[in-house]
Amino acid sequence: MADSPASRVTLARILRARGRRGEVAAEIFTDFPERLTQLASAELWDGKNPPRRVAIRECWLHNGQAIFLFEGSDSISDAERFIGLEIQIPLSERVVLAAGSYFVTDLIGCEVFQSASSGAAEKNNPEKLGDVRDVQATGESVAGTPVLVVATPRGELLIPLATEICTRIDTAARRIDVVLPEGLRDLNQS
Repeated sequence: MADSPASRVTLARILRARGRRGEVAAEIFTDFPERLTQLASAELWDGKNPPRRVAIRECWLHNGQAIFLFEGSDSISDAERFIGLEIQIPLSERVVLAAGSYFVTDLIGCEVFQSASSGAAEKNNPEKLGDVRDVQATGESVAGTPVLVVATPRGELLIPLATEICTRIDTAARRIDVVLPEGLRDLNQS
Protein backbone atom coordinates (compact mmCIF):
# COMPACT_ATOMS: atom_id res chain seq x y z
CA MET A 1 0.00 0.00 0.00
CA ALA A 2 2.90 2.38 0.62
CA ASP A 3 3.62 2.50 -3.10
CA SER A 4 0.04 3.06 -4.26
CA PRO A 5 -0.66 6.45 -5.86
CA ALA A 6 -3.54 6.90 -3.38
CA SER A 7 -1.05 6.97 -0.48
CA ARG A 8 0.79 10.02 -1.88
CA VAL A 9 -0.07 13.51 -3.05
CA THR A 10 1.56 15.32 -5.98
CA LEU A 11 2.85 18.79 -5.07
CA ALA A 12 4.54 19.66 -8.38
CA ARG A 13 5.61 18.28 -11.79
CA ILE A 14 9.05 18.88 -13.26
CA LEU A 15 8.86 20.79 -16.54
CA ARG A 16 12.45 21.44 -17.59
CA ALA A 17 16.08 21.84 -16.61
CA ARG A 18 16.91 25.33 -15.36
CA GLY A 19 20.33 26.84 -14.91
CA ARG A 20 23.71 25.11 -15.15
CA ARG A 21 24.01 23.63 -11.65
CA GLY A 22 21.43 20.85 -12.17
CA GLU A 23 18.30 22.71 -11.08
CA VAL A 24 14.83 21.94 -12.43
CA ALA A 25 11.76 24.14 -12.79
CA ALA A 26 8.47 22.59 -11.65
CA GLU A 27 4.80 23.45 -12.10
CA ILE A 28 3.23 23.90 -8.65
CA PHE A 29 0.07 21.93 -7.78
CA THR A 30 -0.27 22.83 -4.10
CA ASP A 31 -2.12 25.72 -2.50
CA PHE A 32 0.81 25.94 -0.08
CA PRO A 33 3.83 26.59 -2.36
CA GLU A 34 5.94 28.01 0.48
CA ARG A 35 5.94 24.50 1.99
CA LEU A 36 7.98 23.27 -0.98
CA THR A 37 10.90 25.42 0.17
CA GLN A 38 10.92 23.58 3.52
CA LEU A 39 11.04 20.00 2.18
CA ALA A 40 14.21 18.07 2.97
CA SER A 41 13.21 15.21 0.65
CA ALA A 42 10.42 14.08 -1.63
CA GLU A 43 9.41 11.13 -3.78
CA LEU A 44 9.84 11.35 -7.56
CA TRP A 45 7.31 9.35 -9.59
CA ASP A 46 7.07 8.67 -13.31
CA GLY A 47 3.50 7.35 -13.19
CA LYS A 48 4.55 3.72 -13.71
CA ASN A 49 7.39 2.57 -11.49
CA PRO A 50 7.53 2.81 -7.70
CA PRO A 51 8.56 6.31 -6.60
CA ARG A 52 12.07 6.93 -5.40
CA ARG A 53 13.01 9.11 -2.45
CA VAL A 54 15.44 11.93 -3.22
CA ALA A 55 17.07 14.53 -0.96
CA ILE A 56 16.41 18.18 -1.80
CA ARG A 57 19.48 20.40 -1.51
CA GLU A 58 17.59 23.61 -2.28
CA CYS A 59 14.17 24.81 -3.34
CA TRP A 60 12.94 28.34 -4.01
CA LEU A 61 9.97 29.94 -5.75
CA HIS A 62 10.49 31.98 -8.91
CA ASN A 63 7.90 33.42 -11.34
CA GLY A 64 5.14 31.03 -10.22
CA GLN A 65 7.31 27.91 -10.39
CA ALA A 66 9.32 25.95 -7.87
CA ILE A 67 13.02 25.58 -8.59
CA PHE A 68 14.52 22.40 -7.12
CA LEU A 69 18.10 21.27 -6.78
CA PHE A 70 18.18 17.57 -5.92
CA GLU A 71 21.07 15.71 -4.33
CA GLY A 72 23.22 14.18 -7.10
CA SER A 73 22.05 16.61 -9.78
CA ASP A 74 25.03 18.80 -10.72
CA SER A 75 24.59 19.53 -14.43
CA ILE A 76 22.03 20.23 -17.12
CA SER A 77 22.17 16.61 -18.28
CA ASP A 78 21.57 15.41 -14.69
CA ALA A 79 18.56 17.74 -14.44
CA GLU A 80 17.09 16.56 -17.76
CA ARG A 81 16.61 13.05 -16.28
CA PHE A 82 13.92 14.51 -14.00
CA ILE A 83 11.72 16.10 -16.70
CA GLY A 84 8.12 14.87 -16.43
CA LEU A 85 8.47 13.37 -12.96
CA GLU A 86 5.97 14.22 -10.25
CA ILE A 87 7.22 15.50 -6.90
CA GLN A 88 5.19 13.79 -4.20
CA ILE A 89 4.94 13.34 -0.45
CA PRO A 90 3.03 10.77 1.60
CA LEU A 91 -0.53 11.80 2.47
CA SER A 92 0.46 11.70 6.13
CA GLU A 93 2.81 14.66 5.51
CA ARG A 94 0.18 16.98 4.01
CA VAL A 95 -0.53 20.36 5.59
CA VAL A 96 -3.19 20.20 8.30
CA LEU A 97 -6.21 22.22 7.19
CA ALA A 98 -8.49 24.32 9.37
CA ALA A 99 -11.89 22.90 10.27
CA GLY A 100 -14.31 23.27 7.36
CA SER A 101 -11.53 23.21 4.76
CA TYR A 102 -10.95 20.23 2.48
CA PHE A 103 -8.42 18.96 0.00
CA VAL A 104 -9.94 18.68 -3.49
CA THR A 105 -8.56 15.14 -3.76
CA ASP A 106 -10.54 14.18 -0.63
CA LEU A 107 -13.81 15.49 -2.12
CA ILE A 108 -13.47 13.83 -5.53
CA GLY A 109 -15.23 10.47 -5.49
CA CYS A 110 -17.50 11.31 -2.54
CA GLU A 111 -21.14 10.24 -2.91
CA VAL A 112 -23.59 13.14 -2.77
CA PHE A 113 -26.99 12.68 -1.12
CA GLN A 114 -29.96 15.09 -1.28
CA SER A 115 -31.58 15.73 2.08
CA ALA A 116 -34.67 17.82 2.59
CA SER A 117 -34.43 20.85 4.84
CA SER A 118 -37.42 19.52 6.79
CA GLY A 119 -39.26 16.25 7.08
CA ALA A 120 -38.12 13.14 8.93
CA ALA A 121 -38.86 10.78 6.02
CA GLU A 122 -36.36 12.50 3.71
CA LYS A 123 -33.69 12.56 6.42
CA ASN A 124 -34.06 8.81 6.90
CA ASN A 125 -34.15 8.10 3.15
CA PRO A 126 -31.88 10.60 1.39
CA GLU A 127 -31.69 10.40 -2.40
CA LYS A 128 -28.28 9.64 -3.91
CA LEU A 129 -27.60 12.27 -6.56
CA GLY A 130 -24.24 10.99 -7.81
CA ASP A 131 -20.49 11.22 -7.21
CA VAL A 132 -18.19 14.23 -7.10
CA ARG A 133 -16.16 14.19 -10.32
CA ASP A 134 -14.34 17.51 -9.89
CA VAL A 135 -14.19 20.72 -7.86
CA GLN A 136 -14.05 23.98 -9.79
CA ALA A 137 -12.89 27.32 -8.46
CA THR A 138 -15.14 30.27 -9.19
CA GLY A 139 -14.28 33.92 -9.54
CA GLU A 140 -10.81 35.36 -9.84
CA SER A 141 -10.05 35.33 -6.13
CA VAL A 142 -9.75 32.69 -3.46
CA ALA A 143 -12.93 34.14 -1.89
CA GLY A 144 -15.11 32.67 -4.67
CA THR A 145 -17.22 29.69 -3.60
CA PRO A 146 -15.94 26.47 -5.20
CA VAL A 147 -18.43 24.31 -7.07
CA LEU A 148 -18.77 20.53 -6.83
CA VAL A 149 -19.14 18.89 -10.23
CA VAL A 150 -21.39 15.89 -9.57
CA ALA A 151 -21.92 13.13 -12.14
CA THR A 152 -25.58 12.10 -11.95
CA PRO A 153 -27.74 9.80 -14.10
CA ARG A 154 -29.36 12.97 -15.55
CA GLY A 155 -26.01 14.56 -16.39
CA GLU A 156 -23.61 16.92 -14.69
CA LEU A 157 -24.91 18.79 -11.64
CA LEU A 158 -23.05 21.84 -10.29
CA ILE A 159 -23.43 22.36 -6.53
CA PRO A 160 -21.89 25.32 -4.69
CA LEU A 161 -19.60 24.14 -1.87
CA ALA A 162 -21.33 26.38 0.67
CA THR A 163 -22.18 25.37 4.23
CA GLU A 164 -25.85 26.28 3.68
CA ILE A 165 -26.03 23.76 0.83
CA CYS A 166 -23.42 21.14 1.78
CA THR A 167 -24.74 20.52 5.27
CA ARG A 168 -22.49 17.55 6.10
CA ILE A 169 -19.14 16.59 4.59
CA ASP A 170 -17.54 13.37 5.81
CA THR A 171 -14.45 12.68 3.69
CA ALA A 172 -13.60 9.56 5.73
CA ALA A 173 -17.02 8.07 4.89
CA ARG A 174 -16.73 9.50 1.31
CA ARG A 175 -20.15 11.19 1.72
CA ILE A 176 -21.57 14.70 1.29
CA ASP A 177 -25.14 15.56 2.30
CA VAL A 178 -26.71 18.52 0.52
CA VAL A 179 -29.90 20.56 0.73
CA LEU A 180 -30.35 21.95 -2.76
CA PRO A 181 -32.07 25.30 -3.20
CA GLU A 182 -35.31 25.10 -5.15
CA GLY A 183 -34.64 25.16 -8.89
CA LEU A 184 -30.90 24.33 -8.72
CA ARG A 185 -31.37 20.95 -10.44
CA ASP A 186 -33.43 22.51 -13.23
CA LEU A 187 -30.91 25.34 -13.67
CA ASN A 188 -28.12 22.80 -14.15
CA GLN A 189 -30.14 20.83 -16.69
CA SER A 190 -30.83 23.89 -18.89
